[in-house]
Amino acid sequence: MELSDYIRILRKNWLVIIIATLLGIGAAAAYSITRTPQFEAESTVFVSTQSSDSVQDLQQGNSFTLARVTTYTNLVTTPIVMNPVIAKLGLKTTANQLSENVTATSPLNTTLITITVTDPDPVKAADIANALGASLTSAVESIETPKGGENSPVRLTRVKDAIPALVPSSPNVPLNLALGALVGLALGVGIAVLRSVLDTRVRTPRDVELVTEAPIIGAIAFDPKAKERPLIVHADPRSPRAESFRALRTNLQFLDMGGRSSFVITSSVPSEGKSTTTINLAIALADAGKRVALLDADLRKPKVAEYLGIEGGAGLTDVLIGRARVGDVMLPWGQRSLYVLPAGKIPPNPSELLGSNQMHLLLQVLERDFDVVLCDAPPLLPVTDAAILAKETSGAIVAVSAGRTSRHQLAGAIEALATVGAKVAGVVMSMVPTRGPDSYYTYGYGYGYGYKEPEPKKQRAPKHPAAKRRNAPVAPAPYANASVEDLFGPPAAAPDGTGPVRSRSAAAESRRTL
Repeated sequence: MELSDYIRILRKNWLVIIIATLLGIGAAAAYSITRTPQFEAESTVFVSTQSSDSVQDLQQGNSFTLARVTTYTNLVTTPIVMNPVIAKLGLKTTANQLSENVTATSPLNTTLITITVTDPDPVKAADIANALGASLTSAVESIETPKGGENSPVRLTRVKDAIPALVPSSPNVPLNLALGALVGLALGVGIAVLRSVLDTRVRTPRDVELVTEAPIIGAIAFDPKAKERPLIVHADPRSPRAESFRALRTNLQFLDMGGRSSFVITSSVPSEGKSTTTINLAIALADAGKRVALLDADLRKPKVAEYLGIEGGAGLTDVLIGRARVGDVMLPWGQRSLYVLPAGKIPPNPSELLGSNQMHLLLQVLERDFDVVLCDAPPLLPVTDAAILAKETSGAIVAVSAGRTSRHQLAGAIEALATVGAKVAGVVMSMVPTRGPDSYYTYGYGYGYGYKEPEPKKQRAPKHPAAKRRNAPVAPAPYANASVEDLFGPPAAAPDGTGPVRSRSAAAESRRTL
């Protein structure tokens, strides 16, 4: 992961991090409030040997004292020192219990012993510290005095008496709050990173690159009103969503597909916006002057006729089974060079129809006489229709819903296309958010000027071009009662110029099929 990924994770999970930090501060505050204040008192004892005028004796005595200081420090918490203090002060405790609140330390290369006592009562803590210093002095003199001798070679002198503390040593509220904030912050960042690692949904172009080497040819901006107005002709033409389809149109025209221009637009799972992507891309291409053929090849749950507001009772199914000709069911739409072939009735064997010779021949003819052929196909993971159809076209365009589709699902869809030998022309990310760390503009697919969409006026859905309008002539369908040659033009000439590529028998077969 790069630095930008971590920044995106922090931006995306800032609320979790703040909540974790506040919880850490709250826990530290609760701990500090529930703790009993403790006061510390310190007394210091100096260890020395009997004085002598000889320099050599002084050096030996100093070495002896340094060697014994550690022993005397450990002696402070033993019963021989504790019991006299308990008896003198009348403490209701034992030597072991008292030793838990007593610490003795000696700085390096010194002969000083510091006795620290912690207690809720500051006066009591000072009294115990002073008493321990006196008791340690007596105990050392008793231990170090040789048998039959009168004086001990070691002398302990109390150089600092303990005084009652005015401020409790614990709990240290500022320190506890700072530690709580740091722990909460670290916990929040850890949760954010863990969520990002465990989240396998496709959110950014980098997530797509982890799955496939196919280029990302577009990112469709999310529009909260897309369900109410799925077509870009009903929305503001300057909106980010409309601009993203124009960018997709431009990128599509620069794809090298070996001279072919037929595409299957599909997705991994349902509800990823493949149908609206197909329709709006067809509209954008037609607005640019391209002759576009739009086929609803989703013979299971067709949506093209519903979105475009045209009659879909007859269509591709009828053409493939020989019940109707293309000119009878393929209709122009929207006063554009856009011609739509609805799905027609739902057949019991959609996969077989899409993989039939009739479908192969139909695509060949449409590719010859249209600039672009777009096929809206079912999702790849539930059924195999799209994979079968993609093999007959120049390539498949896979729509990926940002934040909904997982990398595992996308990988399964790409694998399904690779299994049949179909080419992946590109990936289109749909429903990309326009705000936040995963926003549309963050990855450079928009202008970044922040277009503000005005409220669209309520308008009626466009009627079918062939429908009767008051005081307006009805344009006849250009494909009605036409043969294959009349419908898509005469057969192409052979490369050597000797004549048409197809023979009369082949043309007759095409006429009977279509």
